[in-house]
Amino acid sequence: MSTPAADPLGDPLDDPLARERTHLSSSRSALRAMREDVESLDIKDVTANWVNAEVLARQIDERIKALADLSDTPLFFGRLNYLHAPGAEQAEGAEGEQFYIGRRHVHDGDGDPMVIDWRAPVSQPFYRASKKDPQDISLRRRFGYTGGELTAYEDEHLMDPAEAAATSKLLQQEIERPRVGPMRDIVATIQPEQDEIVRSGLGGTVCVQGGPGTGKTAVGLHRVAYLLYAHRERLARTGTLVIGPNKSFLHYIEQVLPALGELTVRQGTVDDLVAHVEVRGTDEAPAAVIKGDARMAEVLRRAVYSHVSIPTEPVMVVRGSRRWRVPAYELEAIVRELLDRDIRYGAAREALPQRIAHAVLVQMERSGEAPDDRVQDAVARNAAVKATVKAVWPPVEPEKLVLRLLSDAEFLAVHADGILDEDEQKTILWAKPVRSVKAAKWAAADAVLIDEATDIVQRTHSLGHVVLDEAQDLSPMQYRAVGRRCTTGSATVLGDLAQGTTPWATRSWDEALAHLGKSDGVIEELTAGFRVPTDVITYASRLLPHIAPGLTPVASVRENPGFFDLRETAGTAEVVAACEELLRNEGSTGLIAADARVPELAAALTAAGIGYIDPGEETTVDTRLTLVPASLAKGLEYDYVVLDEPRAVVDGEPDERTGLRRLYVALTRAVSGLIVTHTAPLPAQLA
Repeated sequence: MSTPAADPLGDPLDDPLARERTHLSSSRSALRAMREDVESLDIKDVTANWVNAEVLARQIDERIKALADLSDTPLFFGRLNYLHAPGAEQAEGAEGEQFYIGRRHVHDGDGDPMVIDWRAPVSQPFYRASKKDPQDISLRRRFGYTGGELTAYEDEHLMDPAEAAATSKLLQQEIERPRVGPMRDIVATIQPEQDEIVRSGLGGTVCVQGGPGTGKTAVGLHRVAYLLYAHRERLARTGTLVIGPNKSFLHYIEQVLPALGELTVRQGTVDDLVAHVEVRGTDEAPAAVIKGDARMAEVLRRAVYSHVSIPTEPVMVVRGSRRWRVPAYELEAIVRELLDRDIRYGAAREALPQRIAHAVLVQMERSGEAPDDRVQDAVARNAAVKATVKAVWPPVEPEKLVLRLLSDAEFLAVHADGILDEDEQKTILWAKPVRSVKAAKWAAADAVLIDEATDIVQRTHSLGHVVLDEAQDLSPMQYRAVGRRCTTGSATVLGDLAQGTTPWATRSWDEALAHLGKSDGVIEELTAGFRVPTDVITYASRLLPHIAPGLTPVASVRENPGFFDLRETAGTAEVVAACEELLRNEGSTGLIAADARVPELAAALTAAGIGYIDPGEETTVDTRLTLVPASLAKGLEYDYVVLDEPRAVVDGEPDERTGLRRLYVALTRAVSGLIVTHTAPLPAQLA
């Protein structure tokens, strides 16, 4: 491993760093030319109509945005020198090639590549090659940047047995680099075990268990970017979606994919997916747990199909001077056959008039007539047929169905019989009857029930790929809601069982995948910690035996142990002083506290003249402190953290295990340093 220094005044031909800077400048010029080529396209003569013109104009606009050159983002971060031409025979004397690895493809005016997309197969050895498996790479070069300017490089000679393997200094610096603003991509620092997950195929679902700082969120986002590169046409048709736990988290990660040139990926929360009604109420934990139980799916299915009645009267269809009679027993056979096929309620309802019409057409043919499809459609629209369908298979409105289940004890008892016991039924019943769907104060779990009922009536549209982050906090019914969005696609599930902070938190990933409808999904575990300092993760891991026994603790691979301090304080003034101390460092600072303590701390910060922002807002050079309620800390990262009153964080949750998990999350948000302040005694589990 070598890191040469260059004389800035030396001869550029003899200065490797100067040559690399020249290539960077040329690459930026080439990217600018690519963008100008797209901007100059004239589509007036190639579009047949205004619709095509609008579509093409939008595609061109997206292409222009994707070719943006971000001045503070390195265009390439590495270089590979191959011993032989990739894909060629390993013949003696075969000439190798040199490739620059970057965030997107850049070519010159002749079409020759100047930067290779990190997702291309030829780039893979940058992440996977090693001394034991050099993958035909003679040299791997990493570049160091300062404010977008190339300032250093570091060489690794993979084929040289005399050169000892060493940890890359530039890699460590990039991992530990202070941050201000939202989450950024990790294309320059992807590790072999992460790259294996990122490049896994589109056809399979992957579940990633990863402790704090293992990079699971980044892995999930980069997997989306890779899949869009490898399967762009298919995913352009079917769509992709990233699901996060809350808006603050989504705002934090929203710039990662655009920085990689991917602008079409939708982002949202589970609540966004199931927003059939306005959520204005909240459930007590026992009610939310039952409503989120997978058993509710069967209760809803029974309730929906209870509207179907077996015909007892024939249907008489009049056509001109002829009358055609379909007897009750034949109607019953049609209805039972549709029920046995177990198709969606709405699809069966749409099929029923056609089945009845077909029975009439059979009679017509027997009598010597030759009816065609138009006659069958006309019979299906006949008033008598429509009346029979309405009586036998009436329409079901999911919102009204769930409203009745939660407010009508008798209706619930009939359809929950043998599924929910009497106490469970009483727990989810509303205390007061509600007159209408609009008047109801729906809770978040109710919206998920409505989504389930909606899918029983009419199939939910499936996407090509869904990324589900912080999945450990989802209920079984929420998993089902997400699974409906990828029934014909695949998923990337990301989470940490130790960070489950809801009463219905996931107990095992096998169980979660089953609820998602992806039982054949592969479970991968990331245990190498790149973001959380050694001293911090070691302290936080004291909680693991109490919150997730059997889970492998994260092992920090950081050479810098980080800054960690426990301080017993007399009040909020010392908490504010700790924030001031950390703000003297470069980077972002988070003050994390129990939700109930946030107003007091906000007042103290204001009195001290310290500006702060809320989670999800973007930090600036002047305002680098974020005041974070513990309930919103999950998934966020700060260079430095002050954690206020661990005991209050634990006590703010309905039970101790959930409180300790919330504390584990709060303890592991720091990238470079953590100060824990407390006046009350620390939880015994941290002793």
